[in-house]
Amino acid sequence: MKYTFPAFITKEDDGYVVTFPDVSGVNTDGDTIEEALEYAEDALNLMLWAKEEEGQEIPRASSIDALVIPPHTTIALVKADTLAYKRLHDNKAVRKNVSIPNWLNQMIQNKNINLSNLLQKALIQELGIK
Repeated sequence: MKYTFPAFITKEDDGYVVTFPDVSGVNTDGDTIEEALEYAEDALNLMLWAKEEEGQEIPRASSIDALVIPPHTTIALVKADTLAYKRLHDNKAVRKNVSIPNWLNQMIQNKNINLSNLLQKALIQELGIK
């Protein structure tokens, strides 16, 4: 899933702090504003991924116009793509038992086809994942 949430960026003595007004418990910081936003994207993806996995409700993002921005704070929109994030970070192989007819198995072996690789590619295509 793809999401976009507003984030508050506050300058501190030693860098920048990023908080999400709509997502409690998610905050991060960085030495530079670029670093803080990079970490904010990572933290947001991780939290949303966990909520999806646990079947929890994803909070609704506020409109920027509806937010009260604290003094000395800048606002930015931070994007999250949990499917892309999972593909990047959740590559642990999971063993699945697949049944195919013997004649097909023999043809696969004769052609030295990697069945796991072929199945992964076919599933990605079938699911329309890019």
